[in-house]
Amino acid sequence: MTGAAGQPEGMTGMAGQPDPEEKGPRRRCVATRESLPKEAMIRFVLGPDRVLVPDLSGRMPGRGMWLSARGDVLERALTRGAFMKAARGPVHPIPDLRAAIVEGLRRRIRDAVGLARRAGQAVVGFQQAREWLQTGRAALLVEASDGSAPERARLVGHHGVPVVSVLAATELGSVFGRDHAVHVAIAPGRLAEGILAEAGRLSGMLSSAPAPDVPGSGRGGRKQGRDAGRKAGAGAPDAPHRADQAGPRGAGQEGASRKGARGKAPQGGAEGPAPRKGGRQGTRPRRGGEPAVPVTQER
Repeated sequence: MTGAAGQPEGMTGMAGQPDPEEKGPRRRCVATRESLPKEAMIRFVLGPDRVLVPDLSGRMPGRGMWLSARGDVLERALTRGAFMKAARGPVHPIPDLRAAIVEGLRRRIRDAVGLARRAGQAVVGFQQAREWLQTGRAALLVEASDGSAPERARLVGHHGVPVVSVLAATELGSVFGRDHAVHVAIAPGRLAEGILAEAGRLSGMLSSAPAPDVPGSGRGGRKQGRDAGRKAGAGAPDAPHRADQAGPRGAGQEGASRKGARGKAPQGGAEGPAPRKGGRQGTRPRRGGEPAVPVTQER
């Protein structure tokens, strides 16, 4: 018996077929929690003994874990245990996981360019690529990453065709049976779209620019916010406004002297008489700049 999709019933989840929960245009990254198109992400599955394996084609059996196709995000997921949380258990990444992903994406681009060549949807060389551009037959240019930048600009001109430059000249040449190739034009179609998507994922994995955490998001962001607040308030006054810290310098000193005089009563002898019972000892400045003398006020 066959289902609505023309496949035998009960065969969902077999090798080469995506899981039913993985149907759809977008997926959520296990590290950044961003929702992105599947073409901009990399799928991972758990193999035997819970070995973490990248599924670049997105067709391996098993429940998938999706990650943004960026090198810094992969490092974050490995160091912070994002895969362990998503898999709800221990995982064992393969050795040199990032290098394996980069090499796999390069191979997929080479294979796609080879398929386009065999299907008559690709030409190589400056003259052939320029003819396709002028006649509107080219939807994509695959340029060698180590080729001449001025020559590339002269070829592209104002045609507005996307340019992919992630493979070296020797890698492109191996597809066409040459020592090296610099300019390759691809005809419109699914192969051109696939090459463009794979090149975007490869560029992201080769990038080493880290993605900074958003302040205030997550436990680390809240802690950083608290620390920043403590540092910012370390040199602030205890109160928004204090009389002895504002106004002219003389007013502040006078207020401080009054406060000190109230806090410490003068002793008898040369400094003046002791305060009477029921009175309050204080100081009063004399006119003409004379020194202050103690005064007693009746309550």
